[in-house]
Amino acid sequence: MTVVTLGGVTVGICILLHALVTWWPGRKALMKDPARHAAALGPFLISWAYGVLAILGVGGLIGWAARTALWISSWLGDVALVWGVGGATGQRAGGGGYLPLTQTGGAVVLILTVVLVAMAKKSRYGSDIKRGAWCGVCLGTSAGVAGFAAAPLAIAANWLGGALYGVL
Repeated sequence: MTVVTLGGVTVGICILLHALVTWWPGRKALMKDPARHAAALGPFLISWAYGVLAILGVGGLIGWAARTALWISSWLGDVALVWGVGGATGQRAGGGGYLPLTQTGGAVVLILTVVLVAMAKKSRYGSDIKRGAWCGVCLGTSAGVAGFAAAPLAIAANWLGGALYGVL
């Protein structure tokens, strides 16, 4: 089981808030063209969902990379809490009860990995994609996020995999 610390959740929240603050176009601009401004947040949110899937249900090299990123983020966040603000650290229990990925759901995550890596390299939203995946990895095992997002994301990946490989 992957366990996130208070520092890891803090890093994830910081990434999320940074993305929202840098995205925020202002009330007037958002009211004038909400669809265009909401679409600008899309790459971050899609890669966030991928990060949650990667940390919750995938093994192998992709799972190892996600767990390593979570470990580093938790360590950095703990150091920032202790040395930066004089706080304390602690482990937060991971969210339980999420639906595991099926074999075809895991295949969908592999396909998404290839797509997101290509998008991060070729798209002008590369930094948003990287930050979104990192944020998803950091917040994916926190109890609140895992309970909220894990089941729908796993169900969607399993359904998509079943539909895709059922046709082939």
